[in-house]
Amino acid sequence: MSTQAPAARNLTLAYVAPFVVFVVAMGLERAFSLPSAVYYPLRFILVCLVLIVVSRRVIPLRPSAPLASIAIGIAVFLIWIGPDVIFGPAYRHHWIFENAILGQAASSAGSGLRGNVPFIVVRTLSCMITVPILEELFWRGWLLRWLIGHEFTKVPIGAYTVSAFWMVALLFASEHGPYWEVGLAAGLIYNWWLVRTKNLADCIVAHAVTNGALSAYVLLTGNWQYWL
Repeated sequence: MSTQAPAARNLTLAYVAPFVVFVVAMGLERAFSLPSAVYYPLRFILVCLVLIVVSRRVIPLRPSAPLASIAIGIAVFLIWIGPDVIFGPAYRHHWIFENAILGQAASSAGSGLRGNVPFIVVRTLSCMITVPILEELFWRGWLLRWLIGHEFTKVPIGAYTVSAFWMVALLFASEHGPYWEVGLAAGLIYNWWLVRTKNLADCIVAHAVTNGALSAYVLLTGNWQYWL
């Protein structure tokens, strides 16, 4: 017992630490109004270091269904932009999306940064690499299993219970503020894909493709509000 407890704590840290660091960094940026041109590169470097030093051993590198995972990622991207494309800009400004709790669908990147190549590169890399890894480690690698059994290391990747499945999807949705409804759809699809593949790497690939496609859409169309 005494030898297993520290190991379990270390594994929890490996799955949770990058997400916690990411969230704390966002809080500090808002609290101190740090310049985005400085904040984003520092956050990217910090999260990369945590992923490499703390979480490297739990990051899965071999998806079992890479092509299907790419297709899932593209499908989630289309779902993400679909309501705004179909119903127009006014859709996202309804009070059920924009309010004091959920915030506004507006980019944190000021107009002065939208031509800043280093900022765009860092923001894109963050969306495509670090965010999918840290979010999948936390939401589906750790929390989904922990909700099934607090000794989460004994719960296999892709295990399913109705309550855990929906709780993670709802919390994932809440993380996305005014995009909560498409965030819920994305959370349900990623959860389902993990249950189907039993491989967290497939969810990371799907999530990375979604974020990469969304980043390309932002840069090509000027719809910066997707980069909250």
